[in-house]
Amino acid sequence: MELRTAEILLDVGAVELSPEAPFTWASGIESPIYCDNRKIIGDIQARNEIADAFASVIKEQMPEAEVIAGTSTAGIPHAAFVSERLQLPMCYVRGSKKKHGKGNQIEGADISGKKVVLIEDLISTGGSSIEAAEALKEGGAEVLKVIGIFTYGLPQAAEAFSQSGFTLFTLSNLDALVEVSANRGTLSDGQQKTVMDFKTSLSK
Repeated sequence: MELRTAEILLDVGAVELSPEAPFTWASGIESPIYCDNRKIIGDIQARNEIADAFASVIKEQMPEAEVIAGTSTAGIPHAAFVSERLQLPMCYVRGSKKKHGKGNQIEGADISGKKVVLIEDLISTGGSSIEAAEALKEGGAEVLKVIGIFTYGLPQAAEAFSQSGFTLFTLSNLDALVEVSANRGTLSDGQQKTVMDFKTSLSK
């Protein structure tokens, strides 16, 4: 699953490298690699494979799931695809409460007292995913697991999830991506070293 998902990310052009002009993530970290998983929803085969993989994980690991939730905005389409496959209610979590109407942060299915799986597209430091999971918990849900498409595998994310009490599972990760890229010859040896040196530098 990890290698196949990495292949999909490369096939749809979701991964970009720019060692000379690093990308700035939402967390403020400057990185030579950027993963834009939104490209997946523009490719029918890719999005179907990802949705099937998510559905399989939920059936195997969380068969008691009652609601599928998506993070706003990138997790929403994947949550929709998965909830349709599993025939489960869906909701999504806003980044913050609405400033009008009922002031809702969670839209869609009722989550109070329900077992919920939260779907995310990308995990960097884990902050936004954990905030969404906290919002679900505050809304009365039992968050079974946060599942994402891809993680950079940064220690900050592992530490954040450990402290939060939420469990994370991803379909693929940076190591798998580099392995597939190396096998395909799509990343030069120098580029592979740049990416892995970046990950190592954040582990110190």
